[in-house]
Parts: sequence; C-alpha cells; structure tokens
Amino acid sequence: MIRAVESEPLVSAQVLAAYSYCEAVTAGQARNFAYGIRLLPAPKRRAMSALYAFSRRVDDIGDGALADDVKITRLEEARALLGRIREGAVEEDDTDPVAVALAHAARTFPIPLEGLDELIDGVLMDVRGTTYETWEDLKVYCRCVAGAIGRLSLGVFGTEPGARGAERAPEYADTLGLALQLTNILRDIREDAEGGRVYLPADDLAKFGCSAGLHGPTPPEGADFAGLVHFEVRRARALFAEGYRLLPLLDRRSGACVAAMAGIYRRLLDRIEREPEAVLRGRVSLPGHEKAYVAVRGLSGLDARHVTRRTIRRRV
Repeated sequence: MIRAVESEPLVSAQVLAAYSYCEAVTAGQARNFAYGIRLLPAPKRRAMSALYAFSRRVDDIGDGALADDVKITRLEEARALLGRIREGAVEEDDTDPVAVALAHAARTFPIPLEGLDELIDGVLMDVRGTTYETWEDLKVYCRCVAGAIGRLSLGVFGTEPGARGAERAPEYADTLGLALQLTNILRDIREDAEGGRVYLPADDLAKFGCSAGLHGPTPPEGADFAGLVHFEVRRARALFAEGYRLLPLLDRRSGACVAAMAGIYRRLLDRIEREPEAVLRGRVSLPGHEKAYVAVRGLSGLDARHVTRRTIRRRV
C-alpha cells in the first residue's frame, strides 16, 4: 500500500514562499493542471505545484531556443539538482524556490524522485530529435514524460487504506499518464510539426497515407487523416479505461483531482474525434464552464463509482 502523509509540521515562512512561487508558476503555465489540483488539501496541492514547477523548468529547457548542446548541459544541471535534493543538501534559505519547495515536498511525501530523472530522459529524446517507428517505441517516450508524472503524483496522493488492488496503483497511474500524453500529441500535431517534431508512430502515419507530414491546415492530398485520428483516439480511450481503475484506490479529494484532470483530456479527445481536422488549424481547448462541470463530477465521485461498478461486474 502506498500512503501519503496527511498532516505536516509547521511550515517555515521560507518554504511557504517557495511553494507560493511554484503555485504561481502552475497557475500561469498549466491551466488544466491547476484546475485539477485546486481540489486537493493544501499540503498535497503545494507538493503537486512543486512537482509541476520543476517539470516545467525541464520542459522549458527542451522547448527553448538554446543550442542543443546547451540544452543538454542545462538538463544535466537539473539532474544534478535532483541529486542534491535526494541527499538533503538543499537548505530552506536556498536561492532556488523550486528546489526548496521540491525538497520539502519530498520530505513530506514518499515521492519517487527517479520519475523526474525519467522526465529529463524524455526531454533529452526531444532534444536529440528521436522519432518513433511503432507505438511500442512511442510508449517509451510517453512513459518518461507522462507516465512518470503519474507515478510521481501518486506519491503525493497515496492510496486508501485497505483498498483492494492498491499494489497496481503505480501501473494505473502510469497508464493514465500515457492516455493524457497521447491526447496531448493529437491536440498539438500542427504545433509540433511546425517545430520539426513528429511523435505519432511512422507505422501509423504510413498506414493512413500521412507520411508526407502534417504541417498545414489541411491533410496531405489523398491522406486518410480522419482515419489516423480515430485510430489514435481508440488507442487513447483504451488507455483511459485502464488508467481510470486508479480512481477507486484514492481518497475522495485525490480521486477528484485525478478525475478532473483526466476528464478534461477525455473531453478534448471527444472534440478531436468529432472534428479531426480542427487540430491542424489550431489548438483544441475546453471552455471554462466545461472544466467546471468536470470538476464537479470529480468531486461527486461519479467517475470513481462508475469504475468501481464496472470492475465489480467484470469479477462477477
């Protein structure tokens, strides 16, 4: 059983200031993520913000305009910082607020910090221009940049005492991360192509006549772009179905947080499925009232109860 700490000793002013910085980064850079973690109690919300702020720093290095060799150096510096955090070498008065917050979060919750090493490995794959021939190849990348985040988050959430099947929680968290990342890849096809990145497997692109690339507002002539998108949507839905088995293993507020974030992406997937070519014209997003509905649904426990009922029916 994985169990997060529910209470904490008095937090110093320096640490609270560091957390406040991370929460500001989260609110400004990750609207969907920030929408979900607001459902958590303060200690967990702060820890999740620290994880996000560090992850954002790593992503920004990979996405920035620096030369590749400089990016690699900066990413290895981030890895060295993780080493200092593991060793307990970051003091509360350190000048790096992300390091201070993450160090405190790692002392408070059983966060598997090696997941952030995996994230760095995934961003290094981006910097080196790695491409993916098959879905099995792409899964390696997705597990680094998203599955690892699911497992890190589980370290903060913990599982409910006595939850049946709790030993599989890391597996479900990892799978849910894959579902979210594949949805991201579909949403950002045009933006990634313009940046010279192709994430969808070459095998899939060839199968649907899209190997020429997806750089414009319309698919290549003769391509079955809708078929490609629907194929990937089905794959993402299967991942969501498996990953949602995490929900009944979490406490109510952690489950609500996960249901809210995952629910937003599932609705994005619905929109992409209804109008595949929309992703070639710009980023697909949800209006605020839909996100609010997803949050209410998560807090009500509807998604967790649905998964529980479905699992029970399978066992009967």
